[in-house]
Amino acid sequence: MAYVISDDCVCCGTCADECPVGAISEGDGKYVIDADSCVECGTCAGACPNEAISLPE
Repeated sequence: MAYVISDDCVCCGTCADECPVGAISEGDGKYVIDADSCVECGTCAGACPNEAISLPE
């Protein structure tokens, strides 16, 4: 299951810079993760300064 980015995202781009597979891109008002490309490594979640990235519940 791919990670998701919540509305707490402030579009800083840190997650996109850290993603090893380039699965994160800027969306409308927040960054988004392409579920088909995400390898579920968690690097983005660890890099996010706002803790806006997590596994879906």
